Amino acid sequence: MDWETLKPVYLDAIWQTLFMAVITLIVGGILGLVLGIFLFATRRGGLLANRTANLILNIIVNIVRPIPFIIFMTAIGPLTLKVIGSTIGVQAATFPLCIAATFAMSRIVEQNLVTVDPGVIEAARAMGAGPWRILFDVVAREALGPLILGYTYVLIAIVDMTAIAGAIGGGGLGQFAIQYGYQRFNWTVTFIAVITIIVIVQAAQFAGNALARKAMRR
Repeated sequence: MDWETLKPVYLDAIWQTLFMAVITLIVGGILGLVLGIFLFATRRGGLLANRTANLILNIIVNIVRPIPFIIFMTAIGPLTLKVIGSTIGVQAATFPLCIAATFAMSRIVEQNLVTVDPGVIEAARAMGAGPWRILFDVVAREALGPLILGYTYVLIAIVDMTAIAGAIGGGGLGQFAIQYGYQRFNWTVTFIAVITIIVIVQAAQFAGNALARKAMRR
């Protein structure tokens, strides 16, 4: 293995994976939080109860979430091409990643908000707080610890999806492992890519656990 030649490619692949993961976590995290709050708020008995809106949101989320990412990525290829201008590369992979992460995170947000003690919401209502303030300042804060753990879980799934994206020209460690490892029967390269992904995932999990513990102590 000519490591001197592969080293810059390897380092660039790490950067690409981290770029896709961080951008997806930020964009998908924000959009998923908003969508998840709406799913929670429009439920029966919710602060913004609306059966029709809740039904429509649930149908949309349930359509997108079960689709395997590699199929989803190719299915929205025409949209990616229109928005990004290409279906190959890091930016082209990040676009569907953000969409997929939004719907995955929305369900995790909803599930965690449901666990918040209704008494806390009623207490906020009794103090005169409006629905939006209750949702963002009370409910979201009460569920902060579990939400951090949920986001950590999704971040790890995002890293996994970046590797899948590499199979169809999305860049990152996935493409590095396939192009320079699997296709050239260079198992050392594949092993290095796997170990690197494990290190990234472990770092994300430890950081998420630490932040969640800190949030739960408050």
